[in-house]
Amino acid sequence: MQLNTHGKLALAEKALMRIIVTGGAGFIGSAVVRHLIENTECVVANLDKLTYAGNLESLADVKDSSRYSFYQVDICDSAALDAVFAEFKPSAVMHLAAESHVDRSIDGPAEFIQTNIVGTYNLLEATRRYWNALADDEKRGFRFHHISTDEVYGDLEGTDDLFTESTSYAPSSPYSASKASSDHLVRAWQRTYGLPVLLTNCSNNYGPYHFPEKLIPHVILNALAGKPLPVYGDGSQIRDWLYVEDHARALVEVVSKGAVGETYNIGGHNEKRNLEVVQTICELLDELVPQATKRSYKELITFVKDRPGHDLRYAIDASKIERELGWTPLETFDSGLRKTVHWYLDNKDWWQRVLSGDYRLGRLGGTL
Repeated sequence: MQLNTHGKLALAEKALMRIIVTGGAGFIGSAVVRHLIENTECVVANLDKLTYAGNLESLADVKDSSRYSFYQVDICDSAALDAVFAEFKPSAVMHLAAESHVDRSIDGPAEFIQTNIVGTYNLLEATRRYWNALADDEKRGFRFHHISTDEVYGDLEGTDDLFTESTSYAPSSPYSASKASSDHLVRAWQRTYGLPVLLTNCSNNYGPYHFPEKLIPHVILNALAGKPLPVYGDGSQIRDWLYVEDHARALVEVVSKGAVGETYNIGGHNEKRNLEVVQTICELLDELVPQATKRSYKELITFVKDRPGHDLRYAIDASKIERELGWTPLETFDSGLRKTVHWYLDNKDWWQRVLSGDYRLGRLGGTL
């Protein structure tokens, strides 16, 4: 375990909560950490193994806060987890650490089983050991918030159907199966051991600091480089798109106000076909950075063979979190996507360092 405990607990007594965020250097995790530091009084410990998808440069704006700590820890390392819990003394855990790329899970599922299932088990057990030793009032206030995906539900048959919190699980890929497994573990730890848990299942996220292998940043950066814009099949797959900063707000609402044992679905109310998403990105780039040839970026769209087990449609019913916690997304797809494209145009240093691999140099754990 390698530590950077800058200002580790100086404001703990004044904070609303002391929160461990696993996977806090990832796309959604870093958005959660930034939101907690910038918009709350919480003290945050970021636990991240720093795989290829973990990028501490996504936390440049908050890394010097006295309420922020970073621990380079693998959630499969039980001893390291115990040490962090003993030192930081959290009042909540927000568990986002996961392998999350479907294509990678198809090519190599073992890592997804190890991190998403075994890692979640180890984290649950470390949390349980810590929680069992707390005083009764601290036990009652403690929360373990497990962040999951709508992909555990499989896909929807009808055009009007929506995933609800009671939708049966039917995962299609090794990734979604591993996340479904971790969801079941979390619920079992509450039922068997009484651990106070919360679960959330979200739709597709997009926004700043998104790793370039995912659809929206991949299309933006390929277009800027004049490369083909690959679209699986005919691009008819439908996803509900959620701006990552809206998601971060929702997660903090859940961990601070949600009812123990409950599941909350989080969606953006933005169903779009994949082809429509790619075409909209092209239209924004045509407006903001037109090609010298005056040709549309849409001419770069290339249809490729569909991936195995590709779900056709996901759509979230987010009425429960709206009704019970008062959360609604602030961004429409049009406003969020415009912000996202602008961010990539304005932050070339960030994504160029990701593409080159330089973002992995000088880490606590060494270089590439």
